[in-house]
Amino acid sequence: MNWQTATVLVTGGTGSFGQKFVEVALRELHPRKLIVLSRDELKQHEMRLAGFDHPSLRYFIGDVRDPGRLRRAFHGVDVVVHAAALKQVPACEYNPIEAILTNVMGARNVIDAALDAGVAQVMAVSTDKAVNPINLYGATKLCAEKLVVQSNAYAGSGHTRFACVR
Repeated sequence: MNWQTATVLVTGGTGSFGQKFVEVALRELHPRKLIVLSRDELKQHEMRLAGFDHPSLRYFIGDVRDPGRLRRAFHGVDVVVHAAALKQVPACEYNPIEAILTNVMGARNVIDAALDAGVAQVMAVSTDKAVNPINLYGATKLCAEKLVVQSNAYAGSGHTRFACVR
């Protein structure tokens, strides 16, 4: 893939992984357009103030729980890096339905939007806690991994390809 002509979108782009990804992508890959999707307008504002103000950078308010918003965000996107998740183990244990809605159903929404938009590549960011999970966070990330990998079968002869990284 020629990154200089690619439009890349990162879900959870204001999180710790997302911010580092944006920094490295702008410095080393030089995508034509890099879209930061997150539901946190304050973190987007803070990113701008911290120097994340590049001509190819776009900020998009949205939530992986909202399929319609994802479809809008994925229009014309070539690569999706799916990093949005609830990651704090105690918060996931105390709010299990929220963890499931974001980590599992959010992954499903990303998959559906990517297939519908004809995105070329989707990379989902997982965790080592998905291996033999002992808590809900790990279990939700394991489910998300299974959904993402199996989506290659749904893509069929279409050109969307799905992968996970830990």
